[in-house]
Amino acid sequence: MSKVENKIKAIVLVHGFWADGSCYREIIPTLLAEGYEVVAVQNPLTSLVDDIAATKRALDRIEGNCLLVGHSWGGFVITEIGNDERVLGLVYLAALVPDTGESMMDLMSKYGAPSPHFQEQNGFVWISRKGVEEVLAHDLSEVDQALLYAAQTPPSVSLMAAKASSAAWKQKASWYVLAAEDKAVPPNLQHELSQRMGAETTVVKSSHFPMISYPQDVLNVIRKAATNC
Repeated sequence: MSKVENKIKAIVLVHGFWADGSCYREIIPTLLAEGYEVVAVQNPLTSLVDDIAATKRALDRIEGNCLLVGHSWGGFVITEIGNDERVLGLVYLAALVPDTGESMMDLMSKYGAPSPHFQEQNGFVWISRKGVEEVLAHDLSEVDQALLYAAQTPPSVSLMAAKASSAAWKQKASWYVLAAEDKAVPPNLQHELSQRMGAETTVVKSSHFPMISYPQDVLNVIRKAATNC
């Protein structure tokens, strides 16, 4: 694909629970080759305020307008910071998308209890190797599963109850990649959230990491968003 010639020159990628910026490794080289400036945020997952601050630091590094991409909990983060005037569009990947005053707990509560593969220790939640294999990444290779397990960033327990103070999707164009075989964020919830905000939605038969298992589909959505904001 030729170099981009549209008003969005930068893509900021925001990860979720039990991940880090490397979870975008399958799409970053292509975006760079197509001429985008790309920054993968390293969320500390210690508090919503801290994650918003980390994403703002990434925004401050780029020039011009950008597209925010949020995976899982990263959707919560981009919903908060997406009202920044530099952000022209929002792309959600198997993501949590709150309205003002909603928490992750509010969104997830009607879809059952947490997996037994999640283990709390010292106020943070880790996921077991079996949890990576069965809940997060059942369609990925053993190598990718091992990388996710080894590089996981455990979230603070407090993030479950943190409430959104704003909802950028009410003012910004949005796209959603729905992971139809996700066992972490239920597909029915993803459908409900994408419909509520009126996002243009693409469905892939993916586990919780569509940017790893279906990178071309995710890239196509990002390209479309960058062109049509």
